[in-house]
Parts: sequence; structure tokens; C-alpha cells
Amino acid sequence: MVTATLTNYRQSPRKVRRVANLIKGKPIMTAVSTLMFTPKDAADPILKLLKSAIANAKSLSVDETNLIVKGITVDKGPILKRMMPMARGRGFPIHKHTSTVTITLDVKEPKVKKGAKAGEAKPVKAAKAVKK
Repeated sequence: MVTATLTNYRQSPRKVRRVANLIKGKPIMTAVSTLMFTPKDAADPILKLLKSAIANAKSLSVDETNLIVKGITVDKGPILKRMMPMARGRGFPIHKHTSTVTITLDVKEPKVKKGAKAGEAKPVKAAKAVKK
């Protein structure tokens, strides 16, 4: 299992989650092509983060062709608080939200069919007798 983290990304978690949910559970090549053609601002930093996670996997000598995006979490980061001057000496608070994105890659497990084992034949049911 390989992870990569992006901290203090200056976009709200709600907007980043929309892009993150597009690649959850997909193979990495599909995820990369999806992010390249997604017209959202959060797609570029998430693509860069995904490439960083792939590089982390290569450094651990994991075959990248079998990797999938096992999980991607988008959490709230620190909120930058600002004031907008308003009429009569008042100030209106502005909250600039940030996000923390964590990607987890894992090796895809080969699918094993449940039921009959290799070499065993399934019993065939006899056809019902037709009444005349």
C-alpha cells in the first residue's frame, strides 16, 4: 500500500471531493486519463498528487501496471480568516477554506470465482418429467 498527501490546498473540500470521487477505485491509467480531461480546477493538483504516489510506488519497486486507487480522502485543512471592510466601520468575515488530500494506491488482487474449484464439474440437474 502506497500513499501520497497534499496539504493546505487552497480550495474548499466540497469542490475537491467532486473530482476525487471520479477516480476512487479505478486503475491508475484510467484515473490519470480521467483527471487529464476533467475541466475542474482541482483536477490538476490531484493529477500531480497521483503521479507522486505512482513515483512512490516505483521507489518501493511495485509494478505500476497492477495499481489501483484504493482510496482517496479529502479532509478540511486550516481555515484562513480575513475581514472585508463594510459600511459604517463594520467588517464582514471571509473564510478561505483549505483541503488536505490523501491518495492510497494498492495492488489489484486477481479475481477468484466463488463456487466450484478448478477440475470439479458441477452436477447437472435432471430435467423434470413432462406430464401428459
